[in-house]
Amino acid sequence: HVQLVESGGGLVQPGGSLRLSCTSSGFSLDSGAIGWFRQFPGNQREGVICINNNDGDTYYAESVKGRFTIVRDSAKNMMYLQMNDVKVEDTAVYYCATAPAYGPAQYHCTYPRLAMENWGEGTLVTVSS
Repeated sequence: HVQLVESGGGLVQPGGSLRLSCTSSGFSLDSGAIGWFRQFPGNQREGVICINNNDGDTYYAESVKGRFTIVRDSAKNMMYLQMNDVKVEDTAVYYCATAPAYGPAQYHCTYPRLAMENWGEGTLVTVSS
């Protein structure tokens, strides 16, 4: 049984930084595919950053390139979404997700409902002054 738990969301000012955490049990975050996703009110869930652990292929959504990155702690089986220079439009519920199958990172980010198998409950990030 795979369980993912996100934490670290909250209120942050524009230009600030925030680190979200994802703890995995029942699935190694060094295998398959992993990613962070976000969902805006009334919108589809979209991929933020995805990694294919088979070859390290990493996909970044254009809107977060240069600002967000995934950091991993394999010993703790955790991953983090490091968010820098956040913007008001980054306000969303953020989810971590995993998939046992390898595959192109862009595919996992583009088709989250199809490609990702396990999801956390999400954590809300609000960017506001």
